Amino acid sequence: MNLQDSSTIMIWLDKQQAIVLWTMHAWERDARLVRDALSKGAHSYNVLIEIACTRSSEELLGARRAYHSLFDHSIEEDVAYHINNSNRKLLVALVSAYRYEGAKVNDTIAKSEAKILGEAIKNVDRNPIEDDEVVTILSTRSKAHLKIVFDHYKELYGNDIHEDLHDESILKEAVLCLTSPQMYFAKVLDMALAIGANENTKNGLTRVIVTRADTDMKEIKEQYVNLYGVQFLSKIEELTSGNFKDLLLALIQRSE
Repeated sequence: MNLQDSSTIMIWLDKQQAIVLWTMHAWERDARLVRDALSKGAHSYNVLIEIACTRSSEELLGARRAYHSLFDHSIEEDVAYHINNSNRKLLVALVSAYRYEGAKVNDTIAKSEAKILGEAIKNVDRNPIEDDEVVTILSTRSKAHLKIVFDHYKELYGNDIHEDLHDESILKEAVLCLTSPQMYFAKVLDMALAIGANENTKNGLTRVIVTRADTDMKEIKEQYVNLYGVQFLSKIEELTSGNFKDLLLALIQRSE
């Protein structure tokens, strides 16, 4: 098999994956994405965070129900079974969440919790992900509440909270997904299109476009331009080809 034949097969497989994901109900799709991420190991745990933190409470609950029906296990028990390191507590809590989605926020509590997060993050003797209060705040508070918490954090400590977290930390990914999901998705897309990206990273292209086509793709494209100074559609035109490119462009343009 020559290089051109191999490339043609990969494009066909990418297209087939996109079609299969697109035809699924969103809850089943998320359930299967979680299952796949758990089977691939730690380098795919960002998918767990993505689904747990960017979906609405009802969407996450639907994915949990679909997972239970498809695999005769709960997402929570499979996450707990497969993950044995310090990430387990936070990941189990995030996939178990059912957040309040209203606009009411208690500013006094938010400021207090900003201090709790700051003390945990700046404690050099302990990983903040192992702090029970940090896990509770990130897994139970509404996204509106967390936005105010993080605003207070910046007022108290001078940095955005994600600037004080390690780049490879799942805590950092969770914060970004909870408060700036379109920025998170734009970064996933850019990494997927990077030359030399591994297969797991490349899969983010199909996953994000399919799952966000009818949700917030317009905002993701705007965020992509803000971050990278180029239109996302132009990158797709440049770096993909054939029927796979046509399918991706059709899904992206549903938001227009």
